[in-house]
Amino acid sequence: MSAPLHPSCDRSIAAAKPEAATASPPHAAWILATTILASSLAFIDGSVVNVGLPAIGRSLDDSRIELAWVLNGYLLPLSALLMIGGAAGDLYGRRRLLVIGTVLFAAASLLCALAPGMAWLVAGRVLQGIGAALLMPNSLAILGASFSGEARGRAIGIWAAVGAAAGAVGPLLGGWLIDVVGWRSIFLINLPIAAAAIALALRYVPNEPEQGRAPLDLAGGLLASAALGAQTWALTRWSAAQHADAMTLAVLGAGLLALGVFVLVERRRGEQAMLPLSLFRSADFVGLSLLTLLLYGALGGLLVLVPYLLIQAHGYSATAAGAALLPLPVVIAISSSAMGKLAARTGSRPPLVIGPLVVAAGCVLALRIEHAGSYWLTVFPALLVISLGMAGAVAPLTTAVLASAQAEHTGVASGFNSAIARTGGLIATALLGGVLALQGAALAASFRWAAVVAAAVAVAASASAFVWVGRGPSKAA
Repeated sequence: MSAPLHPSCDRSIAAAKPEAATASPPHAAWILATTILASSLAFIDGSVVNVGLPAIGRSLDDSRIELAWVLNGYLLPLSALLMIGGAAGDLYGRRRLLVIGTVLFAAASLLCALAPGMAWLVAGRVLQGIGAALLMPNSLAILGASFSGEARGRAIGIWAAVGAAAGAVGPLLGGWLIDVVGWRSIFLINLPIAAAAIALALRYVPNEPEQGRAPLDLAGGLLASAALGAQTWALTRWSAAQHADAMTLAVLGAGLLALGVFVLVERRRGEQAMLPLSLFRSADFVGLSLLTLLLYGALGGLLVLVPYLLIQAHGYSATAAGAALLPLPVVIAISSSAMGKLAARTGSRPPLVIGPLVVAAGCVLALRIEHAGSYWLTVFPALLVISLGMAGAVAPLTTAVLASAQAEHTGVASGFNSAIARTGGLIATALLGGVLALQGAALAASFRWAAVVAAAVAVAASASAFVWVGRGPSKAA
């Protein structure tokens, strides 16, 4: 999944937090700076690594099959542990978990920068994902709990704008660093950002754990991680080998079994579960979750392949490939506010149906990227249309997610939606394992099929909104 979109799918976590006693806290500017710096670690890292994949492949892995794990090693723990990371902050203190997560992310970034081989790099990426699962929800929880009323709206707006800017600058800066210094430098840029976030958090952010919360749902978190991990490994192996052997099917089955046990455990825990199953009584919540999974899956897979194809098949430098992606965050940042106002007048359902259809049209236009040609006639039109479709969908999606659950579940609902967005990218990247091993004409042909599949998945996302969203009561019983 592309990092420029993370602010849009994450901002509902902050918006869902209960009102604070005052409009703005002491040291409000420094608290806001802390949340921005901590969150930007994930935003920058997610966008830069996509551009760095070809250089990493040349340096560490001649077969390139393991490149999918450079992305999925990060997305897997982040997707599975995002909600439990937020719950841990509520119990033990948000500042404490923010600092722990940021320290872990920084240490993991250093490991990635020094990795002597692919296994060490993937291990570092897994640790980065765990760190991000701790720092992201607690950064946003601090933001949501520290401000109220209009001050909260302004703070979330500034946070989202800076996050979008970081996502826009990230690929360009990362591409330049890769071309001039080398791919290892893209992990080293995290260290000063992490140091600044930790220093500000310890100086200005109060550590106030909430009282009366249920114990952490560790069983749910472990089962979710096991289910996602097994299925991701199986899908990656299946994609790379172009067929499913007995081992692949066995691991895939084990992942599905773990998912079934997860559902049973969550059902037994009831309202104390990491993911209360009562949320799924809302047709809106079901439809929004499916839409998010499909839409971010379609986009995440395509945006991994676009810079990879431009570098490997069309001779772009890493800097040029990073610059090629700029229309996506820029158009979304400029258009989202207007699209949000339009959705306020029309309701969430129309833009959630139309937006993914526009994204599908952009995926069809991306078929032209397969052939070398002018950037302005091939890459730019596709990214422009995709950006307009996403801008039409992300703002009403945030509003609809918060409206789909009862007040006591809005934090869980928004956290799950953020996690499911990353899961969509995780599944898409797992299915690209074989494509990232290809070169030349074979890579271009596989990109064509990926673009067609992405368009079909985006249409399915639109259909899920049409069928489920706005058809019945918006709140889970």
